[in-house]
Amino acid sequence: MSGHSKWATIKRKKGKLDAERGRMFTRLIKEITVAARSGGGDPEGNPRLRTAISAGKSANMPADNIKRAIMKGTGELPGTTYEETTYEGYGIAGVAIYMEAVTDNKNRTVAEIRHIFTRFGGNLGENGCVAWMFDKKGIITVDANVCDEDTLMEIALEAGASDMSKEGAVYEIITPWGEMEKIKEAIAKKSIPIASSEVTMIPQNYIKLNEKQAESMLKLYEALEDHEDVQKVHANFDIDEKVMEKLAG
Repeated sequence: MSGHSKWATIKRKKGKLDAERGRMFTRLIKEITVAARSGGGDPEGNPRLRTAISAGKSANMPADNIKRAIMKGTGELPGTTYEETTYEGYGIAGVAIYMEAVTDNKNRTVAEIRHIFTRFGGNLGENGCVAWMFDKKGIITVDANVCDEDTLMEIALEAGASDMSKEGAVYEIITPWGEMEKIKEAIAKKSIPIASSEVTMIPQNYIKLNEKQAESMLKLYEALEDHEDVQKVHANFDIDEKVMEKLAG
């Protein structure tokens, strides 16, 4: 298993799921707007928009909010002009950090991101310094209580998935990022509900952190995640379960 769930599992143990944060809708709206601007407002012909809308619905976002975000993206409604950008850097013990952001002011955002890195013992690097350490993949999750593992694995692998594993109460299916929608359709055709899906960056390897390093790294990671312009943060750190339980307690 590629280990995408390491930080997701950590967040669950810490009780800090994105759904508990007030900025979740803002992030989703930005993603829907940018997806509509880059690929058009018809989700049938725009897989990225289709995924963004699905994420919005999963988060119980009102349909009117989704509609307005699409119309702002297509220019049918006035709105802020957002730009997509990425930031890369290093955390404690050389941990690689890759961030996806959407901003209306790149100069402001990069200054604020640099300040966060400096404050928590990291370093903001140049574009390309760590991107090569990550692979772009699709992640599909299915609640473990809705079907058996063997059935789901057979469907997923036949449709082109790369891997699947059980992570807590969900099955996680890893896909080539360009094949994620096709694999979702294959699962849906078998009347198996999908809990979530996203395109993400999975580290090729991980750096194991001790308790002191883990405590510092989590502070940096959470500060970056909390920035209003940051959509996703990817990092290649690993924390032993016993250490994580101690920190979470």
